[in-house]
Amino acid sequence: MSQAHEREVADAAHLLERALMEVKKVVVGQDAMVERMLIGLLARGHLLLEGVPGVAKTLAVRTLADVVGGSFSRLQFTPDLMPGDITGTRVWRASTETFDVERGPIFANLVLADEINRAPAKVQSALLEAMAEKQVSIAGRSHALPDPFLVLATQNPVESEGVYRLPEAQRDRFLLKVDVPYPTGQEEFTILHRMSVDPPRAEQVFEPTDVVRLQQVADSLFVHHSVASYLVNLTVATRSPERYGLAHLGGAIELGVSPRASLGMLAAGRALALLRGRSYVLPADIVEIASDVMSHRLLLSFDAVADGIDPRDIVREVIAAVPQPTVASREDPDGRRPLDGSEPPASAHHDTAEYVEHP
Repeated sequence: MSQAHEREVADAAHLLERALMEVKKVVVGQDAMVERMLIGLLARGHLLLEGVPGVAKTLAVRTLADVVGGSFSRLQFTPDLMPGDITGTRVWRASTETFDVERGPIFANLVLADEINRAPAKVQSALLEAMAEKQVSIAGRSHALPDPFLVLATQNPVESEGVYRLPEAQRDRFLLKVDVPYPTGQEEFTILHRMSVDPPRAEQVFEPTDVVRLQQVADSLFVHHSVASYLVNLTVATRSPERYGLAHLGGAIELGVSPRASLGMLAAGRALALLRGRSYVLPADIVEIASDVMSHRLLLSFDAVADGIDPRDIVREVIAAVPQPTVASREDPDGRRPLDGSEPPASAHHDTAEYVEHP
């Protein structure tokens, strides 16, 4: 890596640290959720936040919008919502005797989809196009969404009345699924003092153009081919668990994760490494985000669901069974040979990189 690139990474990490501090001025605790939201922003991936009411899911998203700048909209999903309520529709202008397109609230940089599992199938399909294609269709014409574009959706896991389970295709479009727990006693005590009277407000740190630049910096982070092979082995282990000594999981997993999980782990691993101030991805970065990337993409069998098996427990078993590679974390000054004397690494997307399958 050149010194200019290292400086660029260091500057980006410093800016991201400022953003984290601004969010934490408002949100008490929930460090993992706040960090994952920035990972989604850097990796261009949508987030699904799941937790009981009152654990700062909506507050965290609103605060992130204040820090990032750009446009923000909140969609409160209800069972009677229609696709046009979020995408927009054509309206008749009597003054000009023509139809104009009235854009909906989905046309924003950050979109909060509150209680997303309350929306019916038609609304889910409209949101699916927006999340996957970064565009919406109105009256037969496609309209591009702004850049950057990020959907942060929340859902309540404890209610069953008036909710619709997200289909597998919809869940697969979310880069990360983050479980939001209750705060600890000390954190709740801090919440009382900080939020009961005159709560603080975060200051803006980014402009939308800054976010695009940070995304490009994250894209440029180095990934050793052995790290890429490792994350592929993790995804393959969910499809053929018996090859990794996990034959007992064969009856619990109906369908393993798709290649989108491998792409997601790579992008999220780069984003996490940038947050840590590094210009390269370590296997530990993949381990840290693997559960959030893969758990919601696993389709469990009927028996596993009936037994109450947690997909995150399966991912933890997979991580424990697939050996991590040993990768040199530093390179020599000319950026060509690791300091441990091994062969020069290959980029994860280089044509000569080879996938090394776990025996």
